[in-house]
Amino acid sequence: MKTSVAVCTYNGEKFLQKQIDSILNQTHPIDEIIVCDDGSTDATLKILNSYKEKYPEIFQIYINEKNLRSVKNFEKAISLCTHEIIFLSDQDDIWVENKVEKYLNYFETHPETEVIASNGFGIDENGKKIDAYSFWDIPKISKEVRENYKIKETLLKVTNIATGASLSVKKSFLKDVIPFPDHKILHHDEWIAFAASLLDKFEFLPEKLFYYRIHSHQQIGGVFFEKNEKSILFLKRTFGLIQDFKGLSKYIRRLCEIYYRNYLYLELQPHHHQLIEKNMNEIETLYKEKVDLVKRKFPIRSKFLFLTDVKNKRKLISRSYKVQQSN
Repeated sequence: MKTSVAVCTYNGEKFLQKQIDSILNQTHPIDEIIVCDDGSTDATLKILNSYKEKYPEIFQIYINEKNLRSVKNFEKAISLCTHEIIFLSDQDDIWVENKVEKYLNYFETHPETEVIASNGFGIDENGKKIDAYSFWDIPKISKEVRENYKIKETLLKVTNIATGASLSVKKSFLKDVIPFPDHKILHHDEWIAFAASLLDKFEFLPEKLFYYRIHSHQQIGGVFFEKNEKSILFLKRTFGLIQDFKGLSKYIRRLCEIYYRNYLYLELQPHHHQLIEKNMNEIETLYKEKVDLVKRKFPIRSKFLFLTDVKNKRKLISRSYKVQQSN
């Protein structure tokens, strides 16, 4: 299988070279690198052009006439890729040297899978590993609590844990996700993983196959937590694995947030409406079960919880109201 990498850049001079070097130094060579730059004003283009001079048969560089921002820039870069397997790449991370090889092996042995993400290491601005838990550890943590855990239930009914820095997509799957929904709270990686989960075409590899850099200028962060029992408890509560008062409260809030995202998917893109409606109905049922449970187990605290919820963070608000709020 031939491979493409979709790289989006914007003023990424500080870490870009390490990312590109890690892509070029894979145990399984990449066939094509498509770069879409979103109007960089630093040395990013100079760096990119130096690679294009060295590897003219691999690099294609496109400069946007206007700033598209992350979601639409990735949509453009992915659409320009020509090969069967497309890897997404940020500008500030680093790939483990056998990442491509591992992904391709999985695609080959699991032909039903069309989208893959993986676990990853955390690193700081200087490239030092961060010893921490992350959202990417949730599949492992969940399986220790619940033997029949399926990651699609997390992606469809709790939150996204598939970061774009780890995503790989079959080109044939693009028809199921493009155009990407365009909204300030939605991201391309969560939409791709969500759609693939709807269609039972997503897989998450537990092996850590990339280094996710934490720094002051990154667009999305907040995925790492101190390695202690308090963090484990927080993660279990957040993902509905512990049904004490705090756990139910956090999980109900997550259900409301993902419900709204499901609604936005219906409004903003043309794909899979029937499946999304079905998922929303399942969220409504799950929400009612958890609300009834917290009221039954903790009648006084739950009454106070819902009375003080003035921002409706734990309420499945009517769709008409949500439309007004998002305009």
